[in-house]
Amino acid sequence: MELGADDYVTKPFSLRELLARIKAVLRRGTNEVEQDEEATIGLLHVNFKTYSAFVDGNPVQMSHKEYEILKYLWQNKNSTVSRDNLLNDIWGYDENPTTRTVDNFILKLRQKIELDSNHPKIILTVHGIGYKLITS
Repeated sequence: MELGADDYVTKPFSLRELLARIKAVLRRGTNEVEQDEEATIGLLHVNFKTYSAFVDGNPVQMSHKEYEILKYLWQNKNSTVSRDNLLNDIWGYDENPTTRTVDNFILKLRQKIELDSNHPKIILTVHGIGYKLITS
């Protein structure tokens, strides 16, 4: 994954899973524009291509999933993203995380992005649906 793969499928796999993964890759697009490779989101400056993030020039440790979630939110900025979409498009069918897993990752991201993670202004919760990344 660190060398540029978008996804992988382990054997045995179902045709349904393979098709779902193909659709997810196609939704992300094969010709991502360069502006989506880097972003400043709140306090965090992130490079999605190199998986690096900084706050005030200091490196910030983030997991691969945190980068993927943040990139997904960035690509869908100012739109509501459901927890189910995040689970399907980020985790896929191989794993069986719950919506609570998504909530925990969002909490970690808020702590890195927001001035006050207890009163978020960038990654907002849309109750009963999911999350919305607000950009100025």
